[in-house]
Amino acid sequence: MELCGKKWENSYNFTLNFSAIVVMISLLGEYDCKMDAKGRIMLPNGLKKQLEALVHEGFVVNRDIHEPCLVLYPQAEWNKVSKQLSKLNRFIKKNALFIRKFNNGATPITLDGTGRLLIPKTLFKTASLEKEIKVIGNGERIEIWSTKNYEQMLESEEFDFSELAEEVMGDISPDADD
Repeated sequence: MELCGKKWENSYNFTLNFSAIVVMISLLGEYDCKMDAKGRIMLPNGLKKQLEALVHEGFVVNRDIHEPCLVLYPQAEWNKVSKQLSKLNRFIKKNALFIRKFNNGATPITLDGTGRLLIPKTLFKTASLEKEIKVIGNGERIEIWSTKNYEQMLESEEFDFSELAEEVMGDISPDADD
């Protein structure tokens, strides 16, 4: 190969593999929002800004496992969850049941031209969503709550938050690395 009048003895071909780049997200924020009669909600600007690099890929919305709310996963995060599920042996009945129950209701959704998400009717009924809702950035996912259920969860005396924090986080050093 000739370049600038000199012949190169060796040529090197570099390929960049962007699929190996891992984007870590940590969504934060609590937003009061409204859902219209058709089940559309506006994704809050604070979350849109945090998701700038991912919003074009879309989302998957599903029921939460533990609480009466919905979970909105950016597509990249849903792919991680799906990868974990794919490691389960479906020939074990409990695994197959869990996968079926977990995926039941999971629905891909995208932002429309005005920045709204259309929540499937069966899902917003399951989470008792009404006009007034809370949209919460919670790590790698977004939770969508009815305002009533969210306030009840916060006021719940089911557990003492201080004791829970000590039990869950007490053995983790603030300086600990992954």
